[in-house]
Amino acid sequence: MSELQRLKGLLPPENQSWVFVEPAAAIDPPLIDLEEIGRDEVEIQIDIEQWETFALDHRNLLFWHEVGRIQNDTIPRDGWEMAALAIGLGGAIGELWVQDGLLLLMALGLSGFAGYRLYLKNNSEKRIQDAISADERAIDLACRFGYSVPNAYKSLGGALKDLIEKTRKKKKRSFYEDRLEALRKSAERARAEMASQEGSSQSITSENVYG
Repeated sequence: MSELQRLKGLLPPENQSWVFVEPAAAIDPPLIDLEEIGRDEVEIQIDIEQWETFALDHRNLLFWHEVGRIQNDTIPRDGWEMAALAIGLGGAIGELWVQDGLLLLMALGLSGFAGYRLYLKNNSEKRIQDAISADERAIDLACRFGYSVPNAYKSLGGALKDLIEKTRKKKKRSFYEDRLEALRKSAERARAEMASQEGSSQSITSENVYG
């Protein structure tokens, strides 16, 4: 079985008919990424050469992180905002010339909406919150596929640690570090909840997430 076929088997049933796993075709692609390829279809693109340098459990959790992004509907969309911003600004300038107040307001409204969407898309705080939410989904998916809660946290923590070690760009490395810190806190909450609900000595220590 090829690695891509194996990953397709890790898709939850509700995603299997419209989520596809393909090798990355771009020059110098990211390790793993999403692309919307149709109105109701999404492609998970893998750079196989980079991908196979990661441990199997780490790959699984990184893959489920992307599935989590899909399930949370945080897939990057086509960049229509820049086109809308250009149309709105061009329309506003044109309406200033012909002095049509209603059309001017409409053009300014389009520009404002497109600008706001661009702000949200590039807002670093929203990006990290979306990634943390996808990490939580990845833990849930791992447990659906047979991982114990401690092993799910340990595998995702190990994957994030690998990404930190292999990432040269400071900003991107900081992004992974923030995710790892959020995962550590989530593991502590999960440990406390399990201890409370089960009265068990089983624990997920903060060190577990460092794999």
